[in-house]
Parts: sequence; structure tokens; C-alpha cells
Amino acid sequence: MKERIFSIIVQNRFGVLAKVSSLFSRRGCNIRSLTVFETQEPGLSRMTIVFAEEDEKALQIYHQLGKLEDVKRVALLAEMEI
Repeated sequence: MKERIFSIIVQNRFGVLAKVSSLFSRRGCNIRSLTVFETQEPGLSRMTIVFAEEDEKALQIYHQLGKLEDVKRVALLAEMEI
């Protein structure tokens, strides 16, 4: 299993954090660390999420995050074998 770090740019709106975190929980994935902060661009926030999951499920989460209406960009920052 690999620990991964996703950086996600989202609209700074009510309920976005709940939508993103519930996507992980619905797939049985435990978030190890979650940080959210506003960016310099008005109306956008960056979420940094650390989690451990197998390749197939992590790829599924990556694609499903990109389909959420309030998500503007998803990037994989790091992968580490644990």
C-alpha cells in the first residue's frame, strides 16, 4: 500500500469539504491528514489530503474528484511506499 498526497483546488463554497471527504469515506478510505486554506486567487481554496490506498482505488478516487462540480484541479504531489 502506498501513502499518497493529493493537492486539490476547489471553489471556496459551503459544503465542498464535506463532499470531498465523503468521497473518500464512501470508498472505505481513511484520510490521514487534511489541510484546507484559501489561495491568493479569490474564491478558490487548496485542499491537501494524505491517505494510504492501493493503486486501483487511488486512481478511482483521483478520477472521481475531478468529476465533482466544485473541484477545479487535482494533482498527485507524492507517493511513498509504507
